[in-house]
Amino acid sequence: MSLNNIFQFLVPKDKVFYPLFEQAASKIRTLSQTLNEAVNAPAKEREKMLKEVEVLKQDIEAIAQKTRVELGRNFITPFDREDIHALISAVDDVADNLSDAASRMRLYQIDKVTKPLRKLTEANLEACNEVSRGLLGLNSMKNLPALAEVCKNISRLERKADKVFDKAVADIFENENDAIEIIKYKEIMTALETATDSCREVANILETITVKYS
Repeated sequence: MSLNNIFQFLVPKDKVFYPLFEQAASKIRTLSQTLNEAVNAPAKEREKMLKEVEVLKQDIEAIAQKTRVELGRNFITPFDREDIHALISAVDDVADNLSDAASRMRLYQIDKVTKPLRKLTEANLEACNEVSRGLLGLNSMKNLPALAEVCKNISRLERKADKVFDKAVADIFENENDAIEIIKYKEIMTALETATDSCREVANILETITVKYS
């Protein structure tokens, strides 16, 4: 048994940070589901869902802030405090980028949701489900292969989103003549693509944690 495993065995089960991870896992999953439903909903129903995404983003921001406060209060943490800080900040970044996409859809009054927008939103839904799995998996560091699979899946989805984004941007410049429309759709897709990058950052931090405790 490694020194880290011995330490984990001796330290009482965490009652502060894991519940916060569970809350963040639930919220990021719900946020991505809501955004995915919004882009597939009729235009008249979309506005309400997009507003809900922004509210969920605020909930995740509050969870992230509470986690940072608890890091200052607690001497003993379930794993390195810098990793906890980096992890919750990365999850907050995911929510921030998805909320940014939702806000721009509302601001620009997007009526036509293109196929690339739906594909990018779907990729984020899948990636956020994996992020949620990873956060919940931290409650038991015994199943490290499952966490490794989560990281692998997120990386695959991030690469998928990159390809969709590159092709979509090329198509917009080739087929769209209205410069304003080009700007609108490119900004929304950039926010969605950046969200998958943030999911990848979550995966990178999870990989760091699993290496330390393997």
